[in-house]
Formats: sequence, structure tokens, C-alpha cells
Amino acid sequence: MKGIVGGQYLGTGMLVAFSLFAAYVLNLIPEDWIIGLLGLIPLYLGIRIAFKGEQDEDEEEVLEKMEAGGGNRLFWTVALITVASGGDNLGIYIPYFTSLAGIEIGVALIVFAISVAILCYISYRLSKITLISETIEKYQRVIVSLVFIGLGIYIMIENGTIQTLLGL
Repeated sequence: MKGIVGGQYLGTGMLVAFSLFAAYVLNLIPEDWIIGLLGLIPLYLGIRIAFKGEQDEDEEEVLEKMEAGGGNRLFWTVALITVASGGDNLGIYIPYFTSLAGIEIGVALIVFAISVAILCYISYRLSKITLISETIEKYQRVIVSLVFIGLGIYIMIENGTIQTLLGL
């Protein structure tokens, strides 16, 4: 379990660090509504997942192989998988971070750190309850789609993109 949590923190940390750097560079763009166009990324991802779904792998088989290699291997494998599968996370994090300022970024980083711990704990506990894990797996496509679409719309509204494009 330590290897999974540690790897998740390292992988997420790498994604967040890259996203913060990209957001900083993008914030050099003078017009906020242009930054809001980045909201199209999570919007697109949400719509794509709603219609096509995500590629599913046999998680149990992958986990068994990783655990067989020991804790250190598990740590690095989880970190690398988190980064490698983080393309959609970058599509969410970068637009989100571009809409934040100073103290909000610090608060977001604290929330991210706490969220990873909560995510790991809840995932572990829920994975032990067959009915819940089957239900979540059944509806994950709808849940993820709605979250991504909502975030994309939020980013575009927050930056005035929709208002600018509609001429309001």
C-alpha cells in the first residue's frame, strides 16, 4: 500500500508541477478570454468519454504483477503509470491553474495533497466492497464525463470566454 500511495503522490506531483509551469507561461497571454479557450480541453475530454468511453485494462492483473516485484518497483510503476496516463489530467489542471491567482494556487496545492490521500484511502476501502466497486465501475463513464464537462464550462465562464464569444 505504501508503494501505491507514494507513487501516486510522486506522479501527481509531477503532473501538477508541469501544469503549474504551463499555466504560468500561458498566463503571459494578455486576454483572459483566450485562456478560457483551454476550457475546451476538459469539455472535449468529457464529451469523448461520454461517447467512446476510456480504455479499460485489467487492473487486478496489473496490480498483481507490480506487487510481485516488491515495494520499490510498485512505487515507481505507480508513479510512471500516473504520469503516463495523466494526459487528461493535464487537460484539466493547466486550464484550472490558469484561472487561479497567488493564494488560490497555494490552497489548490494543499487541496491536491489532501485529495490524493483521501483518494487513496477511499479507493482502498471501496475496492474491498464488491457491490460498490461494481457500481462505480458501471457508472464511471457518466460521472467522469459530467465532471469534465462541468469543469470545462466553469473555466470558460470564469475567464469570460463564453460571454466574449457570444458578444455579451
